[in-house]
Amino acid sequence: MRVLVVEDEEHLADAVARGLSAEGFEAVVVHNGLDGLARAREGPFDAVVLDILLPGMNGYQVCRTLREEGIWTPILMLTAKDGEYDEAEALDTGADDFLSKPFSFVVLVARLRAITRRRADARPDPLSVGDLHLDPATRECRRGSEAVTLSPREFSLLETLMRHAGDVVSKPELLDRVWGSEFGGDPNVVEVYVGYLRKKIDRPFQRHDIQTVRGVGYRLIAAG
Repeated sequence: MRVLVVEDEEHLADAVARGLSAEGFEAVVVHNGLDGLARAREGPFDAVVLDILLPGMNGYQVCRTLREEGIWTPILMLTAKDGEYDEAEALDTGADDFLSKPFSFVVLVARLRAITRRRADARPDPLSVGDLHLDPATRECRRGSEAVTLSPREFSLLETLMRHAGDVVSKPELLDRVWGSEFGGDPNVVEVYVGYLRKKIDRPFQRHDIQTVRGVGYRLIAAG
C-alpha cells in the first residue's frame, strides 16, 4: 500500500514513514500543504496522512480541494489533542477519519487499513429518488435540473438517506455513518443537519421528501 504523509514536523514525519515501511507500506513524505496537494493530485496513493497545521496551505484546504476535484483517495487527518472542533471540521471538509496527536502508531496503521477497506476504488453509482439526484463521484446534487450546493456533511447525510430511500434510518445509525463511531458531541446534531438539508432540497421546491419518524429517525421518499 502506498501512503502519502503530509506533515511539517520532520522528525514525526520521518518516524511515521519508517514505521509504515516496517509494516510493508511504501511511504512518500512531504512537509507542506502545497507539495502535499501536488503529490496527491499526481498519485496514485492508497491513503493520505494529512496534518492540519501546514505551511503554504493547511490540511483543511488540501482536503477540500482534493474532494472538489473529484480525488477520493482516503484521507486520515491528524488533529490537535482534544481538538473537537478540529475533528468536526476535518470530517466536514471530506476527510475519512481523524487521529488526535499524540497518537499510537498501532492505531494509525489500523485506521489506515480501515479507511482503505471502506473506500472502494470503483466509481460509486449516482443515486436518484424522484427528481432528486446525487453523484457521489462528482459530489454534485440536483433537484430536477437545478444544482443544489451541499456541505460535505450535508452531502454525506443525504447520501445515507438516499441509499436507504423509503426506509427509516435511525438517529444512532446516521451518527455512526455520517459523524463516525467516535463522535462524542451532541447527538441532536443530526436534527440540526436534517434541518439544513430541508432548507436546501425540500422547502425551495415545495417538497416534503425528508420525513421525521418520531422516536425512531428519518426517511427519504419521493413525496412530490
